[in-house]
Amino acid sequence: MTVESATSGVDMIDLTKEDFRHGFPHEVFTVLREQAPVWRHPDTPGTDELGGSFWVVSSNDAVKEVSANHATFRSFEGPSIPDWPEQARGMMVITMDPPEHTRLRRLVTSGFTARMTAMLEDQARAWAIKIIDRALDKGECNFVEDVAYQLPMHMIADMMGIPEPDRAPLFGATLAAIEAQAAKLPKEEQLAAMGKLFAYSHELADRKRRSPGDDVWTKLVNAVVELPDGTSTQLTELELELFFQTLVIAGSETTRDATVSGLLALLENPQQMELLRSDPSVIGTAVEEIARWASPVAYFRRTAATDTVLQGAHIAAGDRVTLWYPSANRDARVFKDPFRFDITRNPNPHVAFGGHGAHHCLGANLARREMRVMFQELIARTSAIELLGEPVYRPGGIHIMTSYGIKDLPVRLIPR
Repeated sequence: MTVESATSGVDMIDLTKEDFRHGFPHEVFTVLREQAPVWRHPDTPGTDELGGSFWVVSSNDAVKEVSANHATFRSFEGPSIPDWPEQARGMMVITMDPPEHTRLRRLVTSGFTARMTAMLEDQARAWAIKIIDRALDKGECNFVEDVAYQLPMHMIADMMGIPEPDRAPLFGATLAAIEAQAAKLPKEEQLAAMGKLFAYSHELADRKRRSPGDDVWTKLVNAVVELPDGTSTQLTELELELFFQTLVIAGSETTRDATVSGLLALLENPQQMELLRSDPSVIGTAVEEIARWASPVAYFRRTAATDTVLQGAHIAAGDRVTLWYPSANRDARVFKDPFRFDITRNPNPHVAFGGHGAHHCLGANLARREMRVMFQELIARTSAIELLGEPVYRPGGIHIMTSYGIKDLPVRLIPR
């Protein structure tokens, strides 16, 4: 949709026609925030394959209100607009609500032992230096694949105890699975791509049972889960498969996308790049602004558990409600001059890691750490970074939550 057509009002909006190939459609969501921050998407030809109509929540305060109320807005049916397969519902952290969600989330956090937490900063910096030096040796590179993709891949693999030789093929299969879904390839091809992740999760689980380590996957494979009736059990193979999928994808894709968007914003705003180079103390607010600006997750979906009213909109039990984080992070009621990239912005109450409810991003602190270290080392090890071409975005649409990440960003890194 063009800016001209969007400004004619919400009646002209059909999100199913947005392909996100040039980034997030901010002009469309500006209209929604101003005219209908809680808006029911009408039935259109494009909503048929999504399961029908749904609610679009676009303002910052409304996104936070829904996020904080898991009793009214549940996660069971999945985070995408189309319902997830029945076997995945209520089986993953992102398709659970308290108290089940709380118990399983605690399992993951318990895998971050004191020794592991203490190692994270040194590990991240060592990897960042190695990754950037390799890119400097190449000179010209695709920043997505050669730099931004590498750090979160190695960090999540370190924490899960994935051997280094396994990482490139495993995360290559992860990317293939994501792209198969984004491109709406036939279901058989999507399942085949995802099957490689599940097969590897079984193999890694068997290794950890034979040779336990100080890592998250060992913890999950051997974890005992307390059930509501007071009995206990271990995670099933299916639960482990789904946990593995969540940790590998969520632990790598979103941080990669935020890092890439952050570099592009700095290159397009050279005064901000110069400020970051001249004043390293702004790195903390810079990371928060990069997270706000990038907002790598387009939306998460909830389902109304009961009839309710959200900011005057009457929502029926069973209705699907989508929370649009990039829109909430451009809300002029909350952010002064929201379309200005400002690495000194403070306060910065963004929702890039979720709306601070039960499903606030489990890896938010890790993502912040990785971005901080990556940009610190980029600044320290380069005298300039040149953009060599236009960014190329991944194919996608509103059938997938992370639908507008950058696939290719050609740059030249000039050593200091």
